[in-house]
Amino acid sequence: MKSTEIHRVRNIGIMAHIDAGKTTTTERILFYTGKNYKIGEVHEGTATMDWMVQEQERGITITAAATTCLWNNAVINIIDTPGHVDFTIEVERSLRVLDGAVGVFCAVGGVEPQSETVWGQADKYNVPRIAFVNKMDRTGADFLSVITEIREKLGKKAAAIQMPIGSEETFTGMIDLINLKSMTWVGNDQGAKFELNDLTGSELDEAKLYRDELLETLADFDDELAESYLGGNEISAERLEQVIRKATIKDGFIPVLCGSAFKNKGVQPLLDAIVKYLPSPLDKGEIKGHDAKNVEEIMTRKPDETDLFSSLAFKISSDPFVGQITYLRIYSGEMTVGSHVYNPLEKKKERINKILQMHANKRTELESASAGDIVAVTGLKFTTTGQTLCAEHKPIIFDLMEFPETVISIAIEPKTSADEEKLQKTLDYLKIEDPSFNYRTNKETGQLLIFGMGELHLDIITDRLEREFKVGVNKGNPQVAYRESIKGHASAEHTFQREVAGKGQFGQATISVEPIENSLEIKVDFKKKEKSIPEEIYEAIKRGVQDAAPGGAMAGHALIGVKVTVDSVEYREAEANDVAYTIAASMAFKEACQKAGLVLMEPIMALEVTTPSDFSGDVIADVNAKRGRILGIDPKHNKDVLKAEVPLSEMFGYSTQLRSKTQGRASFTLTFKQYEPLTHNQAKEILQKRGIYI
Repeated sequence: MKSTEIHRVRNIGIMAHIDAGKTTTTERILFYTGKNYKIGEVHEGTATMDWMVQEQERGITITAAATTCLWNNAVINIIDTPGHVDFTIEVERSLRVLDGAVGVFCAVGGVEPQSETVWGQADKYNVPRIAFVNKMDRTGADFLSVITEIREKLGKKAAAIQMPIGSEETFTGMIDLINLKSMTWVGNDQGAKFELNDLTGSELDEAKLYRDELLETLADFDDELAESYLGGNEISAERLEQVIRKATIKDGFIPVLCGSAFKNKGVQPLLDAIVKYLPSPLDKGEIKGHDAKNVEEIMTRKPDETDLFSSLAFKISSDPFVGQITYLRIYSGEMTVGSHVYNPLEKKKERINKILQMHANKRTELESASAGDIVAVTGLKFTTTGQTLCAEHKPIIFDLMEFPETVISIAIEPKTSADEEKLQKTLDYLKIEDPSFNYRTNKETGQLLIFGMGELHLDIITDRLEREFKVGVNKGNPQVAYRESIKGHASAEHTFQREVAGKGQFGQATISVEPIENSLEIKVDFKKKEKSIPEEIYEAIKRGVQDAAPGGAMAGHALIGVKVTVDSVEYREAEANDVAYTIAASMAFKEACQKAGLVLMEPIMALEVTTPSDFSGDVIADVNAKRGRILGIDPKHNKDVLKAEVPLSEMFGYSTQLRSKTQGRASFTLTFKQYEPLTHNQAKEILQKRGIYI
């Protein structure tokens, strides 16, 4: 994209709670912009953006899919993100590189649990947003109630720029509060055409009332508009659009639109709003990063093709025709096919073999790409998710992404010896593709465990192993990913000394440990560093602690929440050996943890259940029986929203249990909150089942 045209680019994400209509809205956008010649439907498994077999079978979005379309002379790069909590990582890494987003809300459900999660992620990256209240044709649709929830639950200054004409089965269109026009969809052309008419009578009076509410909200963001409004002056549509754009980009104002994507109403005005109110890369301005040679020093890159090249790799996936592809957001400069770029974290040069513009799982080859573009490339060998690619002579590093803690695991084993050979390689690849997935062998049992964000996540992983990668596996039941921590303070010393091939190897370290509350980290500090001891020795000691932590000190579960202090190090120049110090530190660390007293930690989940009020008592009783804590009950229409904290170990199969208790009318979300210690008896019971006695 040439720098003179970059103001026409919109890099946006579509985000929402599951089943709010994100993918349906995206399919309509692709149809009306001419990208698709027919509308794909989620419920029929024909949605363009849900191209994976698993997505089509389940009717949900699993992986963030990218596409590009044109509207009103603007280039819109869209990423359709998942709504299911197990795939939050897909939303996180998409929002990291986007300039704006459309939050889709169900007109009946309003602000649902995952809506709050994804809006929190958007806040983290300061992504400007507009809101689209979808499903206005559904029974129970309430546009104004959704706006109230956006203000109260999400803490946003939001106001309608449209009002619906009718609701539920009488929903026919909307009133444009900026131009004071009515928009109604007529005919059987799949919503491609609509009529614009002037407002009259009571319709005009009501529109002016809501337009005044919009002006009052915007007056907080623009002093000139406030003066004009208080002075009783007429405010033009052009002026109003300018203020909405400025307030949305700079101040977090949320313009709210409405429609019914499934009934083909309201999508064209949404596209207009994306172009008018969401930022271009120029509006977002310079991006900050760290000097690769001195991370304390801040560097910037301009969204201009003439600046030095810089980009962020935000997603890696597999393509059956071109192999591994890496999705890049280019922030500055230009890259061409065959050119080399530099990865400052890996200190490696990478060659760009192909540049691809993606349309879900289809691709178009490009010769070059520049600032503002979102593209996929092939040929990268060392780059992983979240890493920076840039010009080699002046390297910059953009902030790394944070990935959530895995809380659930299952044991898997290959079906045949041929599968065994392919399994390790495939798991390595899946770990690169999906940073929220992990695997390791349990040293106590010898089982191969895969870790994920939830039952559905692991179900999709094992399904892909068999269908996509042709690796046969047997899988066990889901298991909780417990952790270990310590109760108190303790110290231990370990000396490692042996002779190998006539040469002595020596390493010694004295280590103290203490607990850190509500932490998932192992922090390593040195009481004092002697100048006479080489830095490599200290690095070897730190590595020894960090390598030992994932194996635990009691039952093979990773240690968390421990502050480690290296009190002293004995150094013998003639015999000093990195490996010896790594082993000594590892053993001293484990001994100190055992002396401090070990505790088994279990993951506690935040549970939110939306249930008809008639069934609330049964749901509460069931949560209490699962060692859960009810935090609050929020009445909403004819339903109750129950918030609770429950141990993950009690929640397997909860979906089926909840359906049976509520006649299939309740829904729930489950997200990781924190780790909490188990009592000695609880830990003893869990470990005894696995043949471990404490």
